[in-house]
Amino acid sequence: MAAAAGAGTAAHAQQAEPLRNVVQLSASGSVEVDQDWLQMQLSAVREGSSAAVVQQQLKQVVEAALRSLQPQAQGQDMQVHSGSFGVYPRQDDQGKIKGWQGRAEVVLEGRDFARISQAAAQVQDMAVSSMGFGLSREGRQKVLEQAQADAIGQFKQRASFLAKQFGFSGYTLREVNVNTQDGFYAPRMQRAGLVMAVAEKADMASPVPVEAGKEQVTVQVSGSIQLH
Repeated sequence: MAAAAGAGTAAHAQQAEPLRNVVQLSASGSVEVDQDWLQMQLSAVREGSSAAVVQQQLKQVVEAALRSLQPQAQGQDMQVHSGSFGVYPRQDDQGKIKGWQGRAEVVLEGRDFARISQAAAQVQDMAVSSMGFGLSREGRQKVLEQAQADAIGQFKQRASFLAKQFGFSGYTLREVNVNTQDGFYAPRMQRAGLVMAVAEKADMASPVPVEAGKEQVTVQVSGSIQLH
């Protein structure tokens, strides 16, 4: 019985012995591309003594904007949908409600920057309050695959280099993690700031000039290898 216990202890010690010649390393790959997605927000603000009246006014503005814009929507080129909608009390210095203010938004987004900008300029009673650029789902996925391939290639190259420098003939991959900079897809708009105050529409007859920038997608590969 004692001999069996001793053998078991020895086996456990042998199993618990740390692995030798294990190296932790990481590598990254980045791809920079032109942003191919525009998101433009149109806003309207109304004030009044009644919350119901303000809400109804905003409702009519949004409905009119959607009726004007939806026929121009076309797949990924231009999408149209309503945005935020809220009515809030306005208070005096004593905290009493002295009126109501509401704000409503309609959102245009897509690949066709010119179409979106021109459509926004034609909407009555709403103004461009903000816009931003990013990558479409398809564009991001394509770039992500390129960045992943680059990062994995860099990881393998560095692993081979380390094995050679330490005097080994090769290595075995033990564990690996692949992480993207952004994780799952999201519009991730880079805000271009306030285009103009939400006020009268008279000065919005011409389209707002739009010009996208560039975006960088980065993938990091980390893990451990055992040299042999």
